[in-house]
Amino acid sequence: KNHKLTILRIPCTTLSYLPVWILGQQFSALTEKDEILADVTSRLWFTYRKNFQPIGGTGPTSDTGWGCMLRCGQMILGQALICRHLGRDWRWSPGQRQRAEYINILNAFIDKKDSYYSIHQIAQMGVGEGKSIGQWYGPNTVAQVLKKLAVFDSWSRLAVHVAMDNTVVIEEIKRLCMPWLDFDRGACAVSEEPREMNGDLEGACALAEEETALWKPLVLLIPLRLGLSDINEAYIEPLKQCFMMPQSLGVIGGKPNSAHYFIGFVGDELIYLDPHTTQPAVDPNEDEQFPDDSYHCQHPPCRMHICELDPSIAAGFFCQTEDDFDDWCAQIRKVPKP
Repeated sequence: KNHKLTILRIPCTTLSYLPVWILGQQFSALTEKDEILADVTSRLWFTYRKNFQPIGGTGPTSDTGWGCMLRCGQMILGQALICRHLGRDWRWSPGQRQRAEYINILNAFIDKKDSYYSIHQIAQMGVGEGKSIGQWYGPNTVAQVLKKLAVFDSWSRLAVHVAMDNTVVIEEIKRLCMPWLDFDRGACAVSEEPREMNGDLEGACALAEEETALWKPLVLLIPLRLGLSDINEAYIEPLKQCFMMPQSLGVIGGKPNSAHYFIGFVGDELIYLDPHTTQPAVDPNEDEQFPDDSYHCQHPPCRMHICELDPSIAAGFFCQTEDDFDDWCAQIRKVPKP
């Protein structure tokens, strides 16, 4: 079977008239082909790389064959950083001088040991999750590792939460995203000893007037099992609705050696970015424009039938503000229970 059909060359069948959903935005395959491709191309595409610095000093110099789920984790978090710093509607254009925020985001994923979310950092942090370097990860392991690494990213100042047991505890999220609030008294907590977090005094919330300054942007990762060996059909429509939410970061999932980053759907077919291409590692020169073409998939994305999805996945959502999170909660409550 060849699943690498494109959403831009759909024949005039029923599929052509169905809406295309990509990370919370709706498109028409008939009238918005260019817009679809521009949106997909603007997503960060992380693939296998070769000839990078040895992981751990003496480890692998390529992640071909084992790093696909790690790359999918980079893609879903990369989308969160784009939403955080550039906005969901930001679009990438090849050859144009890029914004400083975009360059900072890419630098966080460069294949070097000191980049926040590099393959080196993910692989080495995974050792604490019981995974040896070079071992394949499942979506839950990647989610747990990204949560640990985000603590060191003081620029993005994200609150990453991994919801286990299919449960999101609302108060737990709000305590995570607003740690300076005393929920019992409904006011800023004042301690005798000021504590620092990511370089900022927690008491600084008293000086902040904007809502965004009072809420650490949330990346919510939800590991799910949608069946035993195959996806249970009862989960298909709820899964589609996840891609329709404006907070959607997509879904990572797959079997060993075949992990994908799913960004949307059309009909019963999922749209995804495939990390299984080996490219040379990029070593950006500080004096030149960042060579970023290889970090964007400039051909139409792949598709696969939703029934072929491996049931072990992790869904991601981004809430820039508390209102975004409250809205997400309201939408989730409306999703029909299987």
